[in-house]
Amino acid sequence: MRHILTEDFARLLQARTLTRQKPSISKSSRESSGPVPARKREITKAEEINALLTRPIAILPIKVGDPIRPFALGLWNEIRCLLKPEISVSTLRKATGAYIRSRSYQIAVARQDSSRHDINGVPIDFVSDADRLDAHQKYESFRIRDGKRKPSVCPPLALPAPPSKTELIRTALLDRRRPPKTG
Repeated sequence: MRHILTEDFARLLQARTLTRQKPSISKSSRESSGPVPARKREITKAEEINALLTRPIAILPIKVGDPIRPFALGLWNEIRCLLKPEISVSTLRKATGAYIRSRSYQIAVARQDSSRHDINGVPIDFVSDADRLDAHQKYESFRIRDGKRKPSVCPPLALPAPPSKTELIRTALLDRRRPPKTG
């Protein structure tokens, strides 16, 4: 019985370590380098943001093909200061959220050598590995949602039921009666 318990424990331990492994990341979005060009969708979203502000901000793309630049952390506070007085903050938040959650923006953040930019479009810091991985996972969820990639589903592990309390006590008592092995 003791041998069976150790096998079960080994299987359980292996299953736990398999679920903790980082997902494999494809070369398409993360390891590619260079700027991500803006599409018409991102230009429209950028124009919507600039229409809510007292002056346009340089970090946003102006025409198709301009690079999409990841925002610096805390940039929201600077953008909010430029909000027109008659516009609500929630309207600006929704517009910037739509831009930041776009597929192209997530690809730009997930790129290997991507940098964060200030409000003038000047690079100030690199994107952290955690943010890069998060952006890649969001991009992959777009691909799964669109049906371009099947989700990787692991089959459920068929682990035997854990031994009952009675079986554990019985095993412990039987092990006490056996003479110790000499080797």
